[in-house]
Amino acid sequence: MKIARLAVLGVALVAGGAAAILAGSSSSPPPGEPAPAPVVRIETDDVLVAGSDLPLGKILTPADMTWQSWPKSAVVSSMIRKGDGADASADLIGAFVRTPFAQGDPIRREKLIKSGASSGFLSAILPAGSRAVAINIDTQGGTTAGGFILPNDRVDIIKTARDEDAKSGDAFMTETVLSNIRVLAIGQNVQEKNGERVVVGSNATLEVDPRQAEILVLAQRVGQLSLTLRSMADVNRPAQPEISEIPDRGPAIVRFGISQGGR
Repeated sequence: MKIARLAVLGVALVAGGAAAILAGSSSSPPPGEPAPAPVVRIETDDVLVAGSDLPLGKILTPADMTWQSWPKSAVVSSMIRKGDGADASADLIGAFVRTPFAQGDPIRREKLIKSGASSGFLSAILPAGSRAVAINIDTQGGTTAGGFILPNDRVDIIKTARDEDAKSGDAFMTETVLSNIRVLAIGQNVQEKNGERVVVGSNATLEVDPRQAEILVLAQRVGQLSLTLRSMADVNRPAQPEISEIPDRGPAIVRFGISQGGR
């Protein structure tokens, strides 16, 4: 009896071991780790960029410029590369900023005016064929849209003068002499002063062509000039004809604060 039990127990042990071996061999091996992605090496070049926002008229200092790595495929010939020479940035110290830079923008020589240039700053920023003409303005903002007109804004110029043909001495006439004119400077400032949107100075310098300069000088001689601020959406619209080309429908005449006739 004991022998039979031992035989049965032996058979059970052999069967259990065989089952365990079969189960172990049939299980799939654990998945291996994915192969690392190949490393793509991008060739770079150091490019001179603005270290901070650089407004119009800023005089460059070493702290205003920094070197930044750019992909070589994105570097164009107008950019200043560190490989151009050890003094690639040193010779720009003291130059005037002709066109504003945002932080990180590449520094380009054509947007700068080298220090020691024979021409003044204002003449350097004038486009070819343009003239700069200064007109008197009200420092309280009475003739400059309440003081909200700043350099680089676009304005219309309105002349106000007495109506010499009127019987009453209280009659005035107004007419727009020029439209869509760029403001170069307010007083001695060619940009906002310390970020404050205020008018500083008793004159405004305007960018005009030679014919417009003549109209402006004559208009200032015979009357008071006021600036009206134009919307930024109107900047790229076709320029209106000058007053000398507008069909004569008579100027707007104001008597006792009431407009009578005119355009």
